[in-house]
Amino acid sequence: MVKGKQRRNEAGIAILATNIRKYRKAKKLTIQELAYLLDVDYSQVGRMERGKVNFSISLLFDLATILEVGPAQLLEE
Repeated sequence: MVKGKQRRNEAGIAILATNIRKYRKAKKLTIQELAYLLDVDYSQVGRMERGKVNFSISLLFDLATILEVGPAQLLEE
C-alpha cells in the first residue's frame, strides 16, 4: 500500500450498501427512522445505502442490532 493512500473495496461496499437498504426495508423503517435509531443524520444513512461513505465497525454492529441480523449478514453477497 502506498503511504497516504487509502484502500477502498468497492465491491464489498456495494454489497454492504445493498444489504443495509434490503434489511431496512424488510423492517419497514424509513431512512429517517433508522438514522434516529443510530443517532446519526439521515443523510449519513442515505450515503451508507449508496456506498458513498466508510463507517466504523461499531456502527456496523449497531446496524446489525437494529436490523436484527448478524453483522456477517450485512456483508454477505
